Amino acid sequence: MEDLYVVTGASGHLGNVMARTLVQHGCCVWVFLFTGENNVVEGVKRVFHGDVCEKNSLDVVFQAAGDQNIIFIHCAGIVSIKSRYFQHLHDVNVGGTKNVVDLCLKYKVKKLIYVSSVHAIPENPPGSEVTETEEFDPNKVVGHYAKTKAEATKYVLDARANGLNVHVIHPSGIIGPYDYGNGHMTTMIMDYCNNRLWAGMSGGYDFVDVRDVAEGIWHSCNLGRPGACYIMSNQYYTIKEIFNVMYEVTGKKKIRYFLPLWFVKLTAPFSELYYRVLHQSPLYTAYSIYTLMANNRYSHQKATRELGYKPRDIAETLKDTVQWLKEAGRIK
Repeated sequence: MEDLYVVTGASGHLGNVMARTLVQHGCCVWVFLFTGENNVVEGVKRVFHGDVCEKNSLDVVFQAAGDQNIIFIHCAGIVSIKSRYFQHLHDVNVGGTKNVVDLCLKYKVKKLIYVSSVHAIPENPPGSEVTETEEFDPNKVVGHYAKTKAEATKYVLDARANGLNVHVIHPSGIIGPYDYGNGHMTTMIMDYCNNRLWAGMSGGYDFVDVRDVAEGIWHSCNLGRPGACYIMSNQYYTIKEIFNVMYEVTGKKKIRYFLPLWFVKLTAPFSELYYRVLHQSPLYTAYSIYTLMANNRYSHQKATRELGYKPRDIAETLKDTVQWLKEAGRIK
């Protein structure tokens, strides 16, 4: 019997590219979108609308699948750099994931792939590589977003004891084309290309192409060990290195000023307040500054060794992202 792939959050950045990747591999793909969303990849067989926070709306998908072999890829979630706690973050990232796990157990799916985050993993001392763990505790990570992902990841892995075949994927900072929303890195790239940035900031992070993560998840569906966790990262880049590559691939004005993080950290509360008044997502917050200062050196060697995972060069990612944004009319 042919496997049926179900992808939640398929109008989000990773979810959309995940559905696109599965279709390219000739899979039978169903997607679950939040009510009102409609960025559907061509080739998807069925589209369901609902809310992961409402178990009944998810249950419809499983009932429709009948006795088919389901590989359920749970991408739906909120990525947040906000310093303030808000209940909806927990409701979606934790409550929604618990609903998915409970239904996967009820309907005895073939496999559940849960997209967590590297932020769910406790930090290592500066200078050391961060590798996979199976111990997740919200009290051992920093930031509300990280705490929700740690709590949800623990719930997913605990379901192994009840017979659920699960894989956990920990992407680092996802960037790349096909972001129909306003992800933080996509917004930064657009601001740079539209000449709205005059300075960058110090610090850095591990940035990975969304297409590489999606391809890695595809391989985990076929090659991943039951119950395994996989970090899907690339490598650490300073913000200055990112802007230098942007200059090389676009020919736009070079960013020459980089503000020290201590200075940016002082202004972060005002930035959050300013964007809150505008009802927009802030470009930086106290939490995002913290992440740029933390140990962001993640190892993807396990995914490379077991799944053949191989991230591409950042220059290719940025070039393709700029080209896609041009074609979408979002940059000049």
